[in-house]
Amino acid sequence: MKQEFSAKPISGYLASLMAILFLGGAIAGFAYEIIWLGVLMTLLFIFTILGFRVVNPNSSCVMVLFGAYKGTIKDNGFFWVNPFYITRVVSLRARNFNSDPIKVNDKIGNPIKIGLVLVWKVADTFKSVFEVDDFQHFVLVQSDAALRKLAGLYPYDNFEDHEAVIALRSGGEEVNHELEREIKERLEMAGINVIEARINYIAYAEEIANAMLRRQQASAVVSARFKIVEGAVSMVQMALEQLADKKIVELDDDKKAAMVSNLMVVLCGDKDATPIVNTGTLHS
Repeated sequence: MKQEFSAKPISGYLASLMAILFLGGAIAGFAYEIIWLGVLMTLLFIFTILGFRVVNPNSSCVMVLFGAYKGTIKDNGFFWVNPFYITRVVSLRARNFNSDPIKVNDKIGNPIKIGLVLVWKVADTFKSVFEVDDFQHFVLVQSDAALRKLAGLYPYDNFEDHEAVIALRSGGEEVNHELEREIKERLEMAGINVIEARINYIAYAEEIANAMLRRQQASAVVSARFKIVEGAVSMVQMALEQLADKKIVELDDDKKAAMVSNLMVVLCGDKDATPIVNTGTLHS
């Protein structure tokens, strides 16, 4: 398979000097009525000026002669090439692709919306021009396909798939690295260099967003309650141990149970407790 190679064109300034000489010869030929010389110099002048090409910074010029690839000019400047060459300017600048969020299913089937941002540039002009039909459209389609595949490899979060080590929402660099690797493999045949690829938008689809939000809120409440109960048990245990060690009051099992019940209600309740002051004895 052919590869890109650099062409070394003639300096455009030297060709400009030749064009001026041909133009002068044409004028002199017609002035001295040497028609054949005037016609020949005119044709050479036209042939020369048709070969001028300007290659701007971070641009390239791909050249083809009657279907045969003749190289790529990547040097910047003013050049002259064979006027019969068909040339195509290909930008080598870095480009951004910020995709609109697409609706896909994650690993466990939940509909989600996900989007990406891609930074890419042309690395091999031969592959970009001749291996694919339209390399810019190819980048868009393959990036979309890679994003859809990535979404199917991981769950959105770990609520339902507790065994998942990596989730789309919390995977961070691991998920972005996998996305970048997948896009690089797909765009390699088009001579595209992927500079960066990362997820820039991810959310549940509208039809399940409210339900998932309530589930997340419920999970957060359960987690908070678990921490509260765990702390309350520790505090009750510490209170009983302190009372016993310092011999402040002797409590039988029934009194301990009542105290534990009251303390747990106070510590675990979601509202402030209303204290009742007992002015009598412990048995009243």
